[in-house]
Amino acid sequence: MEKDTYKTIIKPSEETLFKDRNSKFFGYAFPVQTEDDVKKYLEEVKKKHHTARHHCYAWQLGTENIRFRVNDDGEPNNSAGQPIYGQIQAFEVTNVLIVSVRYFGGVKLGVGGLINAYRTSAQLALEASEIIEKTIDVHFKLKFGYDLMNKVQRVIKEKNLDILNQKLELDCEYVISVRKKDSEHIFNTFQSIYKLEISEI
Repeated sequence: MEKDTYKTIIKPSEETLFKDRNSKFFGYAFPVQTEDDVKKYLEEVKKKHHTARHHCYAWQLGTENIRFRVNDDGEPNNSAGQPIYGQIQAFEVTNVLIVSVRYFGGVKLGVGGLINAYRTSAQLALEASEIIEKTIDVHFKLKFGYDLMNKVQRVIKEKNLDILNQKLELDCEYVISVRKKDSEHIFNTFQSIYKLEISEI
């Protein structure tokens, strides 16, 4: 069975705080859809904590073609971004950005201490988030004449499909959203309707 669900968060988390030997780590988790979203949230956090030395983060986007990035922001290599990303993987979430802001407390934590602190900070941010499961959907465009409207509507109703967009001009054009595991069946159902065009977008 091909997996057609994924987990993500629906809104930014509460701010979390982890302390280790006077260093403070403020953690945040944000839902993101694009790299522009990532930039926007990073700027917000940097504005809020403009006196902090390190704004370390990791993000992951996508459900099938995964993209991710980690950033140590001046901390020793792989001591911050990677442990944060490890928590994204541990919680099995995607379309998420986690930022951990560090205020140095005068005592060096060492690489092991940093890894533990950033990992814990990311974990707390995700625990403070509302994680939900969503379906992976496929979008189809339907083009058809008005004479087919009833037929199309019947399939949409029977199969409980979502219409994302509709244009009713000389012809009708619908964009529908279908759960991935049902997509082949739905595609074939519509394709079998004479004079209806269906394409994946």
